[in-house]
Amino acid sequence: MRYILILSFFVFSLCNVSAQEEVKSVIQFTGVVFGADSTSVVPGTHVYIPKSGRGTTTNPYGFFSIPVLEGDSIIFSAVGYKRAYFIIPAHDKESSLKVIIALQDDIKFLEEVEIRPYPTENMFKEALISMELPEQKEYANIYQWLNSQAMREAYLNVGASSNANLQYVMQQQRQSYINKYSPPQNQLLNPFAWANFINSLKRKK
Repeated sequence: MRYILILSFFVFSLCNVSAQEEVKSVIQFTGVVFGADSTSVVPGTHVYIPKSGRGTTTNPYGFFSIPVLEGDSIIFSAVGYKRAYFIIPAHDKESSLKVIIALQDDIKFLEEVEIRPYPTENMFKEALISMELPEQKEYANIYQWLNSQAMREAYLNVGASSNANLQYVMQQQRQSYINKYSPPQNQLLNPFAWANFINSLKRKK
């Protein structure tokens, strides 16, 4: 009977201790995550509890809030920063914990990579010379119209200007007045008429 009482007391003590260990305080874990310079916040930081599989992310102001238990291990991770770890300490009086987390920059330099579309320099030169610009046809059309032969033909076929038309009309009126009060002149004997005729033939060539 004595051994039974001792065994019962031992079992009761173990159950009491395990029950005390299982009961943990729930703490509202809040804080702000900053960058390495401690002046700019890091939005979108993952706040994860691996033991319970729960987590949250920081808002645009770097603030987070999540319920945790005493002894939980918290992982803070963000793109471009090294991971940070935090263990929730025991709390006897307060039911909330406020912290400031500073993440360190995680900078990785990649090796230089050269990308060459052509295996040799000669092939690159040939491709560059034979390459046509997006508006090559338009440029070729412009150059064709700006050559000397095309410009000469366009100049010969251009119409008379308004000033030339006015001078022609005034000349016709003056000639009509002359013909009205004096016999018409024979243009075959007019040297100025012959000069104008020869100049017109030269312009047509």
